[in-house]
Amino acid sequence: MPIKFGTDGWRAIIAKDYTFANVQICAQAICNLLKSNKEESKGIVIGYDTRFLSREFAQSVAQVTTANNITTYLCDRSAPTPVIAHNVTSKKAAGGIVITASHNPPNWNGFKYKPDYGGSASTEIVKAIEKEIFKINSTDLVKSLSLNELESNPYLKYFNPNPSYIKHISSLVDLEIIKNSGLSIAIDSMYGSGSGYLSTILAGGSTKTSEINNEFNPSFPTIKQPEPIKQNLNNLISLIKSNTNIDIGLATDGDADRLGVINEKGEYISTLEVFSLIALYKLKILNQRGPIVKSITMTNMINKLGNIYKVPIYETPVGFKHLGKVMMEKDALLAGEESGGYAFKGNIPERDGILSALIFLEMLVRMKKTPSDLVKMLFKEVGKHVYQRIDLEINEKDKTLLYDRIKSWNPTKIGSLFVTNKENKDGYKYILEEGYWALVRFSGTEPLLRLHVEGKSDSHIKQILEEINSILFNKKVVT
Repeated sequence: MPIKFGTDGWRAIIAKDYTFANVQICAQAICNLLKSNKEESKGIVIGYDTRFLSREFAQSVAQVTTANNITTYLCDRSAPTPVIAHNVTSKKAAGGIVITASHNPPNWNGFKYKPDYGGSASTEIVKAIEKEIFKINSTDLVKSLSLNELESNPYLKYFNPNPSYIKHISSLVDLEIIKNSGLSIAIDSMYGSGSGYLSTILAGGSTKTSEINNEFNPSFPTIKQPEPIKQNLNNLISLIKSNTNIDIGLATDGDADRLGVINEKGEYISTLEVFSLIALYKLKILNQRGPIVKSITMTNMINKLGNIYKVPIYETPVGFKHLGKVMMEKDALLAGEESGGYAFKGNIPERDGILSALIFLEMLVRMKKTPSDLVKMLFKEVGKHVYQRIDLEINEKDKTLLYDRIKSWNPTKIGSLFVTNKENKDGYKYILEEGYWALVRFSGTEPLLRLHVEGKSDSHIKQILEEINSILFNKKVVT
């Protein structure tokens, strides 16, 4: 199977396509690209998450980069993707490689490349990398040192990625008011590389943190995959429901670039509500202004806030390689996608689950409201919006048939609302009356067909999903 980069890097099943040989081919492709751009003298940062063999895969990348005489800053511990990406910019390196499959199931791993600006590689850079991969064709064209040679190589430099990152985000959030707020915070690290970060950053005051799923266990027991959405957060939800003293629950995904939030009642706050609340906080409370970038799967509540506070809204296809590019071009205030990944001005143009959590906590403290009260406040501002995403596993052979079915579907009404427009920026999106919508798109990282719906109520969403599913499969969807 050819190595293809999706919405954020290359991901594959370990030992099937994700092998040491293929990882080293990717590493050599990056080296070739840096040399062709005359950037190899700037060096490269390499980091990794807590997945099975991630550390060893990162070492194999370093075996290639050092063999190519490129100064290699190799993390001395597992670290979140945003922490590694920050160090790309702080060290003024040519780029960074992160061994991670983010939120994918445990039998997957991945290879992310971060250019010198620390964000996701643009479409143009991804094409250049894939072109170099195609040229290599064989491991005979990969330069690599042995592990013994690596350890004594002068181009290898181990480093701790944490101090620079923590110092940086301390300038973006008022950590002192959070530390001394007396909040009780439950944290689910989902066995990922974000384990211990929030607890460490918030230590030293009256605020208390308790953390679950923070041990090293690459099998991710009790969760299907480390994605901080409702169905994967049952442990955190149960903890909060059984302990009335907890004020909020926070969860980060496998590489801590996404955030999930549970309110004080043990109820999941959707990623669309979280991003809308952060946008409202920035615009209304902090009185900040600037463009907002959102993916096509992000809520229309952002558009309504843009109209109220007179800031432009830019919509992109899914993937931070698209959002980050527009964010830099427009000097945006913030950017967000439905997956729970949010980026902020002053930081790298990339998702950061740790910074997102801290900004949400700062909002909680400054506004002196519970998380559930914050959502009520949001709905008073923009009206109630309910969202649901259904992920359907598909066979590759069925992809064309399903695509043709949805492409040819041109309804005048869905869920009792008129369809005002049909877009195909990334999948097919049906714009409905009153600012609601439905989207059908194929995942760029997994063999899934995703159905996204934003409606006025749970029953309304169920009606829309059933109509779409009847067109695709001639059966009802299980919600």
